[in-house]
Amino acid sequence: MLYLSQILIANQDVQSFDDLKDVVKEFARQGEMFLRFDVKPPYPDTPNDWEDQLEATFSSRY
Repeated sequence: MLYLSQILIANQDVQSFDDLKDVVKEFARQGEMFLRFDVKPPYPDTPNDWEDQLEATFSSRY
């Protein structure tokens, strides 16, 4: 199980929500099967539907 907080801690150089989506997609490509949202992304451009967007990004993988 991959937690969003783990992604944020391991990738502190990420500066925007769009960049975070790229990182999430890369974790999915590497074979992660489950993503849990335990924190809200801290970026100013984080949309209201951030959970749906990250889930769709993670699920699409490519």
